[in-house]
Amino acid sequence: MTPAGSLLLVPSLLGDVAPESVLPARTLALARGVEHWVVETPKAARAFLKAIGHPRPIAQLAIQALPERADAATLAALLAPARGGHAVGFVSDAGAPAVADPGAALVAAAHAAGIRVVPLVGPSSVLLALMASGLSGQAFAFHGYLPVREAERAARLRELEADSRASSRTQIFIETPFRNAAVLAALVATLAPRTRLAVAVDLTLPGESIVMRSIAAWRGVDATNYQRRPAIFLVQA
Repeated sequence: MTPAGSLLLVPSLLGDVAPESVLPARTLALARGVEHWVVETPKAARAFLKAIGHPRPIAQLAIQALPERADAATLAALLAPARGGHAVGFVSDAGAPAVADPGAALVAAAHAAGIRVVPLVGPSSVLLALMASGLSGQAFAFHGYLPVREAERAARLRELEADSRASSRTQIFIETPFRNAAVLAALVATLAPRTRLAVAVDLTLPGESIVMRSIAAWRGVDATNYQRRPAIFLVQA
């Protein structure tokens, strides 16, 4: 039964895959019982709700977008159904909600309002990549996106590598898929030969690939194989 007066954090899919192959039965059952939704992108959320077989017509569901920088009044309005005793679901465009998206502000507002927060089980591309990388899962940091400009990106990579070497920490970041090849080329050109790099693409999808090599061993690899595929990059010096 869907918990009343709560904020449910509902993991989405990482691509075009059968929901039952990725999401547990409890997550699917609870999501199908939610009629009030706060979402990262309405179009993606509607596609997700259709994919999981929500029993209500999608047009009849209350779906509201979460602004990237929502003020307190906006957050309070989005959570109003939960204060009225309804379950509110939050779903990101892909993967675990409130990770690498604006959802943390909504979750914090729910805590401040005394609303129960219920995290549901489902895929997190960041954690799946870390689990399968062979790099440190005891100490790690997620940094989001690297700078786009070449010189700034190289400087940031050297900074992350130095921090990893000093702390034995795995550094994790993502990139827009059409820049994957450029990022992989920058990693190979910038980092030390013995630094380890893992690249995880198409997680949970039929084309899933997770490869970990030293930077020296990555030299000569065709970077275009990783272009336009959802990717996670992990580095440990």
